[in-house]
Amino acid sequence: MHPSAKRLLAFIAAALVCLPLGAQTQAGPWPTQQWSTATPEEQGMDSAALAALVDFGAANEMDSLVVTRHGRIVAEAYYAPFKPGMRHKLNSATKGVVATLTGIAIQQGKLAGTDRPVLEFFADRTVAHVDDRKKAMTVQHLLDMTSGLDWKEPLTDQRPDTLFEMLRSPNWVQFVLDRPMAQAPGTAFNYSSGNSQLLSAILARQTGMAVPDFAAQQLFRPLGISGEQWRKDPQGIATGGFGLYLQTRDMAKLGYLYLRGGEWEGKQIVPRSWVDRVYQAKVPMLLSATTDLRYGDQWWTLPARKAYMAVGYHRQIILVLPQSGVVVALTGRKNYPIDKMLDLVDQAVKSETPLAANPAAATLLAQRVEAVASEKLLAAAAPALAPSISGKTYRLAANNLGVREFTLHLGAKPSYEIVSFVARGSSDTKKVSLPLGLSGQFAPADASDGAAFVSKASWTGPDTLTVVVRQPEEAETVRYVLKFAGKQVAVTHINAFGFQQNLTGETID
Repeated sequence: MHPSAKRLLAFIAAALVCLPLGAQTQAGPWPTQQWSTATPEEQGMDSAALAALVDFGAANEMDSLVVTRHGRIVAEAYYAPFKPGMRHKLNSATKGVVATLTGIAIQQGKLAGTDRPVLEFFADRTVAHVDDRKKAMTVQHLLDMTSGLDWKEPLTDQRPDTLFEMLRSPNWVQFVLDRPMAQAPGTAFNYSSGNSQLLSAILARQTGMAVPDFAAQQLFRPLGISGEQWRKDPQGIATGGFGLYLQTRDMAKLGYLYLRGGEWEGKQIVPRSWVDRVYQAKVPMLLSATTDLRYGDQWWTLPARKAYMAVGYHRQIILVLPQSGVVVALTGRKNYPIDKMLDLVDQAVKSETPLAANPAAATLLAQRVEAVASEKLLAAAAPALAPSISGKTYRLAANNLGVREFTLHLGAKPSYEIVSFVARGSSDTKKVSLPLGLSGQFAPADASDGAAFVSKASWTGPDTLTVVVRQPEEAETVRYVLKFAGKQVAVTHINAFGFQQNLTGETID
């Protein structure tokens, strides 16, 4: 090669390195109406490696997985009983969407940057514990989780006490504003869904629209996203830190928007500069001595791996890998190691150009996707006591769950009924009837009331029945371990967070 040509190539390479990562977007189609699909090998990925990722999901309680490269879906899995077309709650990945809306509001002139003090947006309120530190708190501090507000919501399995206090309060925004300051704004990272709730309230004020309406108009509909749901606080303000429900394919669209530098079908939906800010996050999260996680504008960054994520509890993740043109959307019910998941994704990326077709690997991937989409039938025999408890109603002692009684029906069409109090302190009760999958498969309930439940049970001992109840879209799993002894029953209730309560009761028949 001629020396001048070498110098030109070196110059181009250096220029590309110096470009903001957000500018290094990938070519590809626009999945506004629907996603295009391709085999992994057509997009330079390995089907066998993606099969290993699907298996990792099965071992780590994923609900869904969508892998795209260059704007095409190359792998997609739904783990029973979660199914295609279902929405899934995003938990704190909602924060990444609220931050995206903040960038859009700035682009439209509805929010004058992020340096404005937060209290100026709430001048009509009386706020407690106001001092110079609270007066200095800005929108950017909210976005970066450096507000300085006293808040306990650790990114571990420890109890998020302040978050629970906010949820119990009659006015969430006021609760957050009234928190005392623990440190000066900008001092250090401290995770807080309260920060995001203030962002949501600010967006509603500045745009003159409810946040879900603004999101639908300016973000979701242009991307072809519909059917979303968004939880609201007692004042009707969309929850900024959690509460958004989307289909997994639509989560992937949001990641693809960031991969394309905020552009969609020739229109700059999100400012490119805003996407670049996410890619250049600087706030140390200090969650691990061995992993350099950074935070910025409500997104997580692993700089060494060039990985950018909107992350929610139990691994609701929108993952963007600009250097390889990969976007992955994941939902689930367990906090597994993110590094391990990233390793598997990276191992699947083999080339920037198509690979040779690999029928054996393609078959393996298809088999693994099919396997996780269904549950195995079990032919477990019922113990001798089953007929004696079937149809009996068991009245429980007073308990925090508000469950008054239950009845099991263990005949040809197994089901159960739970009678509980409508509210704490109320004497009014409601009865819920659900099918009971004793075949090893979850049985769906009638969702006419808007609540999609599935349940199944198994005999885990000669006198013990374990009932598992799930709300797939809520990523909630509750277990009841029922141990029978004569007319008595001992019930262990285990919620989605692993907390246990012990209840007792006896038959009233």
